[in-house]
Amino acid sequence: MSSDALDTFLSPCPPARRVPAFAPLRVGAGRYRLRPVLRRRRRTASGALALTAAVLAVAGGGQAAQASRGASPPAAGPPPAAVRMVAAPVRIADAATVRLLRPGDRVDVVAAERAGPPRLVAAGARVARVPAPAEEAGAAGEGGALVVLAVPRETARELVGAAATARLAVALC
Repeated sequence: MSSDALDTFLSPCPPARRVPAFAPLRVGAGRYRLRPVLRRRRRTASGALALTAAVLAVAGGGQAAQASRGASPPAAGPPPAAVRMVAAPVRIADAATVRLLRPGDRVDVVAAERAGPPRLVAAGARVARVPAPAEEAGAAGEGGALVVLAVPRETARELVGAAATARLAVALC
């Protein structure tokens, strides 16, 4: 083996190769391309805002614009009555069904009377509390299980009336 071949064999560098031709690189030119893009985005955003303002102005303009045109402002009605929620304890006939309930569940309460078809007493009532059977004092002879529902005051009255004349059941919503 010759010394050149031995040097090539022992050299850590690979043999030299021809470099392919490529276009020259322009260093620093990219930052100037970003400015027009940002200008276009600003123009687009301001155009969209102007269009939105024009649509809102044409669509109605609000009460102040109507009053300036000579039209009377719309009559202000009474504010909507606040619905007062109350906790209504309800005895459900099937105790096993009550064990399935958790606070926060939504239920429909149905009254089943002997004389007529079942009727819906409360729709979408929120379960506030499910007392443990040991917490129910004096309920041993009544059967069923107690559940506390958060309902409007009017619905609570209907639940009390229905519980006096019919057996109540719940359906999970």
